[in-house]
Amino acid sequence: MTDTLRKRLEKVRLALLTLHKALVDSERASYEQTMGAIQSPNHFLQLLAQDPWFAWLRPISHLIVSMDEALDMKESPDDAAVEALLKETKVLLAPSESGEGFSRHYFDALQRDPNVILAHAEATKLFKQRKTK
Repeated sequence: MTDTLRKRLEKVRLALLTLHKALVDSERASYEQTMGAIQSPNHFLQLLAQDPWFAWLRPISHLIVSMDEALDMKESPDDAAVEALLKETKVLLAPSESGEGFSRHYFDALQRDPNVILAHAEATKLFKQRKTK
């Protein structure tokens, strides 16, 4: 992986982490409005991992883990593998009002939470920049 591509992947990963936090916070608020207060941080972690309510967040969680693994590899992945992660990110961050799964839930989160909108804007801005930045 070239140094330029590594830096780009690191920037996208950080933006995804910020977006992930905004989505988790937003979804937690929505869950608590509907289901009642979450009892403890441990209970919330269990819900994130196992409850169908939060299942739609798993694709972004898995993508972040894949980026972490690519950045931590002793032998850097080739540029094509990194480009594939970046492309997957761009595709994932396409909300859809008529879609299903992540894209539909993502659309809904963007409609209800300004923090998600801001994090989305920061993440997608990275794809509008030239690749050399």
